[in-house]
Amino acid sequence: MTGSANEILMAIIRKEAGQIDAAMQADIDGLTARVDQLLVDVLRYSLFNGGKRIRPLLTVLAARLCGRDDPEIYQLARAFEYLHAATLMHDDVIDNADTRRGRPSVHVRFGTVAAILAGDYLHARSMAIVGALAGSEALNVLSDATGRMVDGEFLQVRNASCFNLSEEDYQRAILEKTGLLIAAACEVGALWAGGTEEQRNAVREYGLCLGSAFQVIDDLLDYQGKTSATGKRVGNDLVEGKMTYPLIVTVKRAEKSDRERLCQIIGEPALRRIALDEVTGLILKYDGFHMARKKAEDMAIAALEPLAIFSDLTRGREKKAMQGLVQYVLSREK
Repeated sequence: MTGSANEILMAIIRKEAGQIDAAMQADIDGLTARVDQLLVDVLRYSLFNGGKRIRPLLTVLAARLCGRDDPEIYQLARAFEYLHAATLMHDDVIDNADTRRGRPSVHVRFGTVAAILAGDYLHARSMAIVGALAGSEALNVLSDATGRMVDGEFLQVRNASCFNLSEEDYQRAILEKTGLLIAAACEVGALWAGGTEEQRNAVREYGLCLGSAFQVIDDLLDYQGKTSATGKRVGNDLVEGKMTYPLIVTVKRAEKSDRERLCQIIGEPALRRIALDEVTGLILKYDGFHMARKKAEDMAIAALEPLAIFSDLTRGREKKAMQGLVQYVLSREK
């Protein structure tokens, strides 16, 4: 992405994120008389802690791409930030993560019970918003995505427990964990806008590929990122024994002695906690990081293809923004 194109995209992100934040702020303000103050405090802490609002932004852009643009879109879009925040709160409890975006994670700041319950509340709230504003078909799309997201987490746990090196199973796990929710954000925007079946399918396929690329980059950042940028501990996936793409391809490509050493590290929790540098060195040796980035780039190319059905003349701004988000995902450092 050129410097000017990136500046335009970031300006769009900032503008739309401001509108999405305002919609969330108004919603939370309206809850103060109806729910416990601790819940309100947790919601404010978790929701207004940075983040680019990519999922709700995609809802806005997909709706506009399909021909509808009115202020209600921000009320709908906030549902996807709520659901994303809910998953982060629950993930941090599961992973025992101490920080999120450079601050203490919700369960550290407010306690595990508060984090779980607040996540449950945001999940329920997101469903209510989508059902009320976009109808039962959109609610079905979101419900299916969230159900399969949970299944993806179970699959990842199973993959870790048996050190599964299947790229097919990895692909399914990241599709369910990340791709389907991003696809749902796009498809629900298209549904709300009255998009055609072709348009719905196009933005859904875009979201699936974008989400999968996003997760592969996330896997790379877990090894190569900087805590100051990501806001979370580097090497956490290895500590938890997660079989992510850089590790999978390295084990497959490694010579016998290196493969045996990797398998030894993977199989012993105590070793995983101290062997990040050694594992990183082996991934570099066998081009695991390069292979993972190539996979993310292939997914990014696949994400661009479905957008071809949309006119550059009538929907050029939205189309360029969605194309730009693909490059943004590939270049992100956090």
